Order: sequence, then structure tokens, then C-alpha cells
Amino acid sequence: MKTIGIVGAGLMGTDLALYTAEKGFTVLLHDVGEEPLRHSLDTIRERLHHYETLGRFDHPKADEILTSIQPYNKLEGLSPSDIVIECVTEDLGIKMEVFHKLDSICKAGAILASNTSSKSITAIASATHRPESVIGMHFMNPIRAMKLVEIICGLATTRETFQMAKQLVKTLGKEYVESRDFPGFLTNRILMPMLNEAIFAFYEGAGTVEAIDKAMTLGMNQPMGPLALADLIGLDVVLAVIEELYRGFGDSKYRPCPLLKKYVAAGYLGKKSGRGFYVY
Repeated sequence: MKTIGIVGAGLMGTDLALYTAEKGFTVLLHDVGEEPLRHSLDTIRERLHHYETLGRFDHPKADEILTSIQPYNKLEGLSPSDIVIECVTEDLGIKMEVFHKLDSICKAGAILASNTSSKSITAIASATHRPESVIGMHFMNPIRAMKLVEIICGLATTRETFQMAKQLVKTLGKEYVESRDFPGFLTNRILMPMLNEAIFAFYEGAGTVEAIDKAMTLGMNQPMGPLALADLIGLDVVLAVIEELYRGFGDSKYRPCPLLKKYVAAGYLGKKSGRGFYVY
């Protein structure tokens, strides 16, 4: 496995492109627009320059990494990939459309992986004629700092596909857990209700934003408070996942807080928009 295709040049796609290129892979990075690709490559250049100043890389190595990332605004550019990792928005319809196209573009034997944080791998795989080669690989944000990748097999995913995904995770220097194909998998099924409850606590006046986060960092020894973490993840992403849990399980404990919906509607998406529960 030498060539990795990445669909989506947003936050996760950019992080994944840089990280996998550093590990020696050829990276084929796709987005539908020139501007997202340009912004992604500019971000990667800035980070490589920063790593040079820190002494992590010398200039020739940084240039080598950048050269190994090839941008494409047509999905067909990803056809040589040994594995394609989809990093588009958390919308099942959009993901299924991407996988339907990848199915006809990618070579036989290529793995089609989704970086989804909550959507059904079985449903995504149903858009292809190769469901046995479709798998979930949920990388955590930020990829460089987070050690875990959640691997999720769909109903038809073969153990061979799982073994290849597992080997890639090890090659990238990460650890993995295997999760079942339930809404939210393991990590978000546990995390998102906590974030949602913290938002409810603020919404109902139980404490200030700062008090809630301080209670959990100093009182529960968490490295980051739940409201700061929600801002880092993106409140739109938090809402999408908690709504998926609510739909998937039909349990009122996953009902999204009205304040979370209001913030997302107002464009208060957290750190990436400059305002969420904190102002950035």
C-alpha cells in the first residue's frame, strides 16, 4: 500500500494528507473546487515551514513531503489509489454519492474507507458493488496528536479488508479499536452525550461556560473541558452526530440541546468560525 487517495480538502482531509505524506505515502488529494485545494496546500506549506523552524524537518525533506501531495479537482485523479479515505461532510447522502463514484473509478482491490464519525458503514457500502472492500476509519482530530483510529466493519466487510486497514493504522504509528456498526460507534456514542449534557447545563443556567469546563478539567481530570472541546470539534459536527444518535437509537437521552441548534443556525460553529461557546 503506497498510494492514498483523500476525498475532501477540509480540516480533516488536510491533516490526513500532511500526516500520511510525512509517513512516506503518495497522497492524491481531491476536492471539487480549486479554492479548497489551494487553501489546503497553503495550510500544509505553512505547517511544514513551522516544522522546519522547530527542527523537525530540513528544507529538502519538507519539499519532498509537499511534492508527494498531488491535488485533483476531478475524482478520476484518485484512480491509482490503493486506499481512498473519504473526509467529506457528515451527510449520508453525500457520502453515498461519493462512494458510488469511487466504485466505478478505483481499481479492483482498492479499499474504500470513510472517516465518518457516526454514519452507517453498511449504508455507505450499499452505494457500491464492492461492499466487502468498504470500511470505516475514524481518525481523531487533531490527527497528529491523537493516537487512536476507530475501525468499523460494515455487514459485508471482509476480514482481509479489516486486516489491511489495521496494517495501515500501524504503519501510521497509531493504535486502533474495532467498533461495531452502530450509530456513533464507540467514541462518539460515549462522548457526544457528555458534550450535549454540558450544553444543557449551560442552557439551563447550572453554571457558566468557564465553570462547566473547569469542573471537568480540574474535578474530573479531563485534558479539555466539554464546551471547549465542542468548539474544537465544531458545533455543526457535534449537532450532526448527536442527531444521528437520536435518529439511530430513538432514545430521548440523545435529544440535542435547543441551544446547540440555535448556535449552529446562527453560524456559531466554534473555533473554525471564530465564535462558539468561546470567542476566538
